[in-house]
Amino acid sequence: MKTMFRVIKEQIDSFYLIRRLSLFEMKSANSNNYLGMLWELLNPMIQLSIYWVVFGMGIRGGREVGDIPFVLWLITGMVVWFFMHTSIMEGSKSIYSRINFIAKMSFPMSVIPTYVIFSKFYAHLMLVGVVTIILQFTDYSISVYFIQLPYFMFCAIVFLVSLSLITSTLSTIIRDVQMVVQSAVRMLLYLTPLLWVPAGMFATIMKFNPIYYIVEGYRASLLGQGWYITDHPALTLYFWGFVLLMLLIGSSLHVKFRDRFVDYL
Repeated sequence: MKTMFRVIKEQIDSFYLIRRLSLFEMKSANSNNYLGMLWELLNPMIQLSIYWVVFGMGIRGGREVGDIPFVLWLITGMVVWFFMHTSIMEGSKSIYSRINFIAKMSFPMSVIPTYVIFSKFYAHLMLVGVVTIILQFTDYSISVYFIQLPYFMFCAIVFLVSLSLITSTLSTIIRDVQMVVQSAVRMLLYLTPLLWVPAGMFATIMKFNPIYYIVEGYRASLLGQGWYITDHPALTLYFWGFVLLMLLIGSSLHVKFRDRFVDYL
């Protein structure tokens, strides 16, 4: 428990540094592209178009999800997934891929996965902005339920930081863990209600996936489908219990091994 509070304190104390490093990370990642940051929007929009044609017009034949057009149901879920996917992948290799650079600077290593995730969060905010604008031209314009969206963004960040503390530590010690993470992320795409609507027992099983809570929370916020936090109290309690357990495990692992990270390179 002490290690968890220690890591949380490091994040709070280094917040200014996290913001500066995340901005630098974002700019450097797009410095060699002619269109620069515009690709952060173009890539997901191209993928969304493909998913809509294949799963919406093809497999589903244009059918709605309840009373929601499939294309709107799709983009309000996938806007979360693009952030989750890149953050999980980059967060898992954040320490061993940057250790030589970070070793020359003086700050807690627990900050590394956090600033990498924040560098992806800026693009996420822009994409959410685009989706919100698109929704204004439909029957699902901004409603009072939109004010719960920052809460689910916070949920996403805490989940990703907690997970990355585990995966970045294990990937530094055992490099094969990165391959396991890649395979798991591919599975999560189909184990989360993103491309198809789960039904029956499988829908119940899918709720054990903590990303389910975040995705459905985003949809409820953007599409004005209700107060998801209080409408599903059991899911809210399960999500935070799961995240706190991950944060506890991740903090313990990180603090235990971080003084020896250089030895594993």
